[in-house]
Amino acid sequence: MKWLIVGLLWGVALLNYLDRQVVFSLFPVIQKDLSASPVELGLISTVFLSIYGLLSPFGGYVADRLGRVPVILSSLAVWSLATWITGHVDTMSGMLWSRGLMGASEAFYLPAALALIADRHGSSTRSLATGIHQTGLYTGLVAGGAWGGWMGEHGDWRSVFTILGAIGIGYLLLLALILRRDVGVRSRMAFAASFAALRRCRGFGALVLAFTSMSIANWLINTWLPMFLFERFHMSMTNAGFSATFYIQAASYAGVVAGGVLSDRWAQRYPRARIYCQAAGLVIAAPFLAVLGFTGSKTLLIAALITFGVGRGLFDCNTMPNLRDVVGSGLSATGYGIFNMAGCLAGGAGAAVAGWMKETIGLRAAFPLAAIVLAAGCILLFRTPRVESVPRTA
Repeated sequence: MKWLIVGLLWGVALLNYLDRQVVFSLFPVIQKDLSASPVELGLISTVFLSIYGLLSPFGGYVADRLGRVPVILSSLAVWSLATWITGHVDTMSGMLWSRGLMGASEAFYLPAALALIADRHGSSTRSLATGIHQTGLYTGLVAGGAWGGWMGEHGDWRSVFTILGAIGIGYLLLLALILRRDVGVRSRMAFAASFAALRRCRGFGALVLAFTSMSIANWLINTWLPMFLFERFHMSMTNAGFSATFYIQAASYAGVVAGGVLSDRWAQRYPRARIYCQAAGLVIAAPFLAVLGFTGSKTLLIAALITFGVGRGLFDCNTMPNLRDVVGSGLSATGYGIFNMAGCLAGGAGAAVAGWMKETIGLRAAFPLAAIVLAAGCILLFRTPRVESVPRTA
């Protein structure tokens, strides 16, 4: 059952991230249809991330307090509605409202899903199981990038969101029939008490900041790389959407699977193995993110995207396992919600700043700056103190 849960949640992760990415590949046609400025396009990401981030700690707390499965099902129901609405807006304000609703729905999914996977998998398979779920996110980004670009050139961008909303309802019915209410550890703490307990966990703050550094890099790439390739390398919308997603996500597959297996095995002997694997991911990713802002070679561009993806995968597969080691089961969803809040607020601000940079000094400078942020996150991970025990949460 524990691997079936990973498989079922993989499908929800795919839908969530397909819908996130597809809108960015449709930027050129959305800009024309809704008469949007570059800053307004950046706000599509900023509004989503701000609401998603602000509500994520509460979403995680609800999953810790009431159970993972009911929260996952409710999230998917609201997500389906929000996605369908996106396809029927006529103004930029309507677009921003619909993406805000989608952010609210997704704030409740990922903390609950990762906590459920961590609950069902022991230390010998936790990183691998988390990594496999993560590939659903990567697949959604690739599918959203390529499909969005193709639909932008050959079809009606609105039908993309109508189709996704209908698929979401169908998948919700499937999950409701198969998933049973989880009976894992549940926190009895009040909301404020949960935050206070997390603050007392040694190393939690460093994990939050490291996650934030990767979020800034991810959302810079997700939001602006398709248009950057479209303009700088004169790619078609389809090729730009594909190239901006496929190489990173395909490499991230290798990173999460190899990193998950390595981390699970190494962690049986060395308590800090998962921390070192995450730090190694940032060491690999940072310099190649900087390359994106300087190269004019398509070959070097692809190499940089692939290498960044491997490093990101190594980082991602250990995020929830490291958090679980630090805070325990009863606070794991709340803790991940705080990760999302910090990472998404910073990522949303970064997307807006990148939009400003595009209009002033150019988008190329944003990638080296994000690489410096990743390097800072790596230093924080290496300075994370060894955790001897986790707090009581139930």
